Amino acid sequence: MDTILETAKSWLTDFFDAATKKEVQELIDTDTEELKDRFYKHIEFGTGGMRGMMGAGTNRVNKYTLGKSTQGLSNYLKKVYAGKAIKVVIAYDCRHNSDTLARTVAEVFSANGIKVYLFSELRTTPELSFAVRHLNCHAGIVLTASHNPPEYNGYKVYWTDGGQIVSPEDAAIVSEINSLACEDIHFKADNSLIELIDKEVDEAFINAAVKNGNFYADGKDDFKIVFTSLHGTSITAIPEVLKRAGYNNVTIIEEQAKPDGDFPTVVSPNPEEPEALSIAIKKAVEIGADMVVGTDPDSDRLGIAVRNLEGEMEILNGNQTMLLMTKFLLEQRKASGMQGNEYIASTIVSTPMMRPLAKAYGVEFKISLTGFKWIAKMIKDFPDQHFVGGGEESFGYMVGDFVRDKDAVTSTLLACEIAAQAKANGSSFYKDLIDCYVDYGFYKEKLISITKKGMSGAEEIKQMLNDFKENPVASIAGSKVKWIEDYNTSIAKNVLTGEEKTIDIPKSNVLIYETEDGTRIAARPSGTEPKVKFYITTNAKLDTAANYKTVNAALNAKIDLIVNELKLD
Repeated sequence: MDTILETAKSWLTDFFDAATKKEVQELIDTDTEELKDRFYKHIEFGTGGMRGMMGAGTNRVNKYTLGKSTQGLSNYLKKVYAGKAIKVVIAYDCRHNSDTLARTVAEVFSANGIKVYLFSELRTTPELSFAVRHLNCHAGIVLTASHNPPEYNGYKVYWTDGGQIVSPEDAAIVSEINSLACEDIHFKADNSLIELIDKEVDEAFINAAVKNGNFYADGKDDFKIVFTSLHGTSITAIPEVLKRAGYNNVTIIEEQAKPDGDFPTVVSPNPEEPEALSIAIKKAVEIGADMVVGTDPDSDRLGIAVRNLEGEMEILNGNQTMLLMTKFLLEQRKASGMQGNEYIASTIVSTPMMRPLAKAYGVEFKISLTGFKWIAKMIKDFPDQHFVGGGEESFGYMVGDFVRDKDAVTSTLLACEIAAQAKANGSSFYKDLIDCYVDYGFYKEKLISITKKGMSGAEEIKQMLNDFKENPVASIAGSKVKWIEDYNTSIAKNVLTGEEKTIDIPKSNVLIYETEDGTRIAARPSGTEPKVKFYITTNAKLDTAANYKTVNAALNAKIDLIVNELKLD
């Protein structure tokens, strides 16, 4: 506690503004536990950059922690691009303080002699990724906390290729940041280096989204969509993209259309949570819509609901939409002529169905750690190959490579294209999905997230993962564990034969069990939230679509059994 108090008192010097000093002093005087949480560590970069609650302190998002990160990034850029005119682009979302924090970040860059393109108003994350290359920038920043609660904000760094930073840039930048004190931050802006941008980049991005997501599906005039931006940034792009692609029957949920960092109409602005789409689904039922689409605050994730076999609206998970989107893109590619260098991509905790799908179309399947920065890295690492599309279970998808991150704008259009064409063909999005289960195997997944906040929570998460590793289960739902994949050691071991394989993926705190019948359990800490996540995957053969309900019920029962066995409920 003495070290924590000493760190907190260092924020009472004249370098810090009066409001910050007052906030820290009140914590010292009245709230020891909150003081501990705010100063026990420095906020870190995770899989999606730096993200955390706002407020004063080293473990919070504020002008000083973001300023220090920006100063470190500035120092690194000036080393790597010495003697060049360095340019960066900055965007921000609807969250509280995002606009003022974005301005602070722009000022620090400018104080370091770096040219800044700053969006004049909130914009989507995929547009920021697009803008990095469109404006020939060396880096990009977006101020967002994605789908986290209202008290959060964050800072994601993009490199010259438009993808989030990865090795070796990430470690080098973090090293620069960690070498600095707050007093090293240059806050005095050079406003001549800050240029506001908006419509020209908007137009280029929207045109690119339509070009990459529009496949001229039949039946658009007869296809009804309900769209909600969940108080986030997608309202600036998705309605216009759908309109330009020919969708005129789009109902926007007006009470959720205005950007609002409080997210007043939802418990969580996360399309992974069924409640987030409840208002939109109610409207869809009322007007007889075919599809519901909802996006998270920075518009990199999308959730969709479509009509199931009974005609009721059903929310699909990220694995399901990823599968159907990828199959559709592969079919389009096949129709235009495969070149032989195509590949699709996903992550180690997403559905294994992507592998047989790739095999069926004769393309390569590449797999990465969780996080779209790794999929974007593939595009950079394999310039002679063609990235068709790919995604991950957490409701993110990327269509082609013109954006190098999850892109709910283009993916929304793609989902509508698939569903409109299916309806015109006398089928549906849902029926096409079942056909995939018949063709490639029926895989069913479930995600369990357990939240553990604060300093004690971080220790609990660490202990849970250690227990999962040190006390391995021998069987899951009656099937013997065959493989244990430890991404910390890069070793996959067949526990039945003793065979070992090297995992050719960067090290990460992930452990995966796979049984003889193909059931998989993956465990990992979240890189951006105080959570530990367990990913359950089961599978079965589906002979015909007519047996879907029976096999689906059996897989659901198996997942429930696994949850109970592992005490994850």
